[in-house]
Amino acid sequence: DKLWDQVAKKDVYNKWDPNSPRSTRNFNPFETFKGNSPDASGIFPGENRYKDPVRGDANFQTMMAERADAEERAANPKPGDAPGCPGCKN
Repeated sequence: DKLWDQVAKKDVYNKWDPNSPRSTRNFNPFETFKGNSPDASGIFPGENRYKDPVRGDANFQTMMAERADAEERAANPKPGDAPGCPGCKN
């Protein structure tokens, strides 16, 4: 199994096209649905085919770096990234 850490999520995010239909190869790994994050295939807990991902180490320094990344994404969303866009679940 591959590690589903910040680096892997950023790689998937960089390939994500919010204007194309959401699929297991085109999804926002940072999107949440009912408070949950998707697995490495874009499937959320409670959905068929969800597989609990292998997560990276969590420590304060890592969490602060992830927070900075999240703030950067929120300040500079991809064109077309809006609730209801084809590439989003919400």
